[in-house]
Amino acid sequence: MEILMFGWEFPPFSSGGLGTACYGLTKSLSSKNVKVHFVVPKAPMDAKADFVDLIVASGLKLENFMLHKINSLLVPYIDSGAYNNRMEQYKRFARNSGNPEASVYGPNLYAEVHRYAEASNLIAREINFDIIHAHDWMTYPAALNAKRVSGKPLVIHVHATEFDRTGGHPNQYIYDIEREGMHLADNIIAVSNYTKNMIVRYYGIEPGKVTVVHNGVEFSDAHDVVVRKNPNEKIVLFLGRITLQKGPDYFVYAARKVLEKMKNVKFIVAGSGDMEPYMIEKAAEFGIADKMLFAGFLRGKDIERAYKMADLYVMPSVSEPFGITPLESIRNGTPVIISKTSGVSEVLQHALKVDFWDVDQLANKIIAVLQHDCLRHALIENSTQEIPKINWDVAADKCLDVYNRTIHMRIVV
Repeated sequence: MEILMFGWEFPPFSSGGLGTACYGLTKSLSSKNVKVHFVVPKAPMDAKADFVDLIVASGLKLENFMLHKINSLLVPYIDSGAYNNRMEQYKRFARNSGNPEASVYGPNLYAEVHRYAEASNLIAREINFDIIHAHDWMTYPAALNAKRVSGKPLVIHVHATEFDRTGGHPNQYIYDIEREGMHLADNIIAVSNYTKNMIVRYYGIEPGKVTVVHNGVEFSDAHDVVVRKNPNEKIVLFLGRITLQKGPDYFVYAARKVLEKMKNVKFIVAGSGDMEPYMIEKAAEFGIADKMLFAGFLRGKDIERAYKMADLYVMPSVSEPFGITPLESIRNGTPVIISKTSGVSEVLQHALKVDFWDVDQLANKIIAVLQHDCLRHALIENSTQEIPKINWDVAADKCLDVYNRTIHMRIVV
């Protein structure tokens, strides 16, 4: 089987969890005799991947046609405020670069998605494939174009909805793209029952059209990372995009309550996002700025180093379709506290779970893990035994089942 897959990022040209998920899934699919043609909007033109046919839409030569280079600053998950900030960066880049190509891709979110969609018309004519698989809203217009050109069936993969990203106040344009993609797709994959319920409730999709395929975690990518830390100091980690969806405000409020009872605790915030200034201001206002370290966006071994340094990882997400980071934390030997409003809570039993808004409960559970070694070790031991079952091979098998059902459904019709 050959798949034409549309994504916005692929490691190492990646900015977050969507790229990690695409990497894990396609790697497992390739081991099952599936060829994946993976299309990204931009990457170095000599970019290659070991187990996918990586197609870079920027500068791609298709017979006598060559796409203009896409200097997009768009990332998969971003709110309108953060996007406006990014567009200011774009404008400065276009003014200062002296590169004519810098202005080819306009400083407009929708134009960027439209340009990517235009490329798909050409790609779909040149590539042989059996089915189309698209990851999240920015790829839906491209995938729908490929479906129209090729007549092949389309499966869309929902990793997050606009309701997750905006706290229930969706951008109408993006919502319309999501809804059109869901209704015109032949089948839908959701990363959790939590996400499936949102798709059914907010987008008017029949439940039978949506298959839940939980994400997995890679085990072979873990490295031997040496970590040195103060044995008398406890570390609590927040790692992810610092946006409304991830609940960083609840993390800083809980930190204040923890520090009222324990002084030997440091809170590390690893990531970037539009709520970072808010967190810094609140830490200063609460008088705990010296206890909160903002490490910025981490990659590779630095991520593993952060997990291994921490005594506890906290994911207080307001709305988390899945959440791979708790599994990565456990893989690195660090127990987790996760929000009940997350997909990963459906598959991870040996973790402490909280209502994201209940900062008293969150603070109490943080203190319990930090003060009671027996609890911490029990969480580590039991969750470490649990996560081998949460792997990408299982996810790939379920995706293959969706592909086969979709193709068969088309043939029967």
